[in-house]
Amino acid sequence: MKLLLTLLCFISFSVQAQTLKVGVLAPEGTNWAKNLKAMAKEIKKATDNKVKLKIYFGGSQGDEPDVLRKVRIGQLQGGIFTGKTLGDINGNARVMEVPFTFGGDREKALKTMYEMAPFINKGFEKAEFHNLGFFELGMVYFVSQVETPSLNSLKGLKIWSWEGDKLVSSMISAMDLVSVPLPLPDVLSSLSTGIVQAAYAPPLGIVSLQWNTKIKYLVDFPLAYSTGAMLISKKSWDKVKPEHKKVIQEISAKYIGKVNAGNIKDNEEALAAIKSMGVKFLKFPDKDVELAKKFRAEIIKKLKGDLFTSEAWDKLNSKL
Repeated sequence: MKLLLTLLCFISFSVQAQTLKVGVLAPEGTNWAKNLKAMAKEIKKATDNKVKLKIYFGGSQGDEPDVLRKVRIGQLQGGIFTGKTLGDINGNARVMEVPFTFGGDREKALKTMYEMAPFINKGFEKAEFHNLGFFELGMVYFVSQVETPSLNSLKGLKIWSWEGDKLVSSMISAMDLVSVPLPLPDVLSSLSTGIVQAAYAPPLGIVSLQWNTKIKYLVDFPLAYSTGAMLISKKSWDKVKPEHKKVIQEISAKYIGKVNAGNIKDNEEALAAIKSMGVKFLKFPDKDVELAKKFRAEIIKKLKGDLFTSEAWDKLNSKL
């Protein structure tokens, strides 16, 4: 009888307890990892061990498309997604990353991201995902092995791109660049061999991926604003009790806010580190601001109604 009661208690606990397994590319030892670990610990404690967040760092579950595939077949319950993968889930999320929208004004971009959040989150819900929060990855910079003193001088450069990324493809087409689709881990060696001459990322990404060791120039003219989101499959989220959902959302907001604050500082330090290594910072002439607007218009024309909806674009414009 005692054994039966013990088994029943164990079964009851197993049914109630839920583990949310999440894959991320951020490596151990980073600002991201530190805060996400603290977040997982607090969620476990606040839900009395009923909900546990198990985070797989450093791409151990594969790159973002791999994580998304594993979520969809139930091997994982969520992931932190950016760029193309975020757009594969909800194309309207990419409206924030249209090139030359914020003109390097990070604070304006962050404010707009939060204002757009309710609308974009509706898209995630339709795609069967729940968003625990948005990440600010930072302003995206163009880095190259070739000196490019103006926007027009970028023409013909072999630039890395994620295969299938409509937004980047549209930018490359509008600016008359040469696209070289490669997996992210292959970019460093390709910069060494000349397979690609240029790439793009926030400063923290440039340093983390060690591209700063292979490039000579950084264009001090931010291309775009990069965002991410921590998404949990709706199927898994619906199993969480309402009182636990509220607690998890509040804790997530706190720690994602800490990650974002750390990212701002880390991006500033990374930009300074790149400069200190002797990478030359290039300033484009003022007339290129108007040319950038022209490129932006071409990119929007290609993407509106394809990657993101007209409604998403109109909402973004109303916030701007």
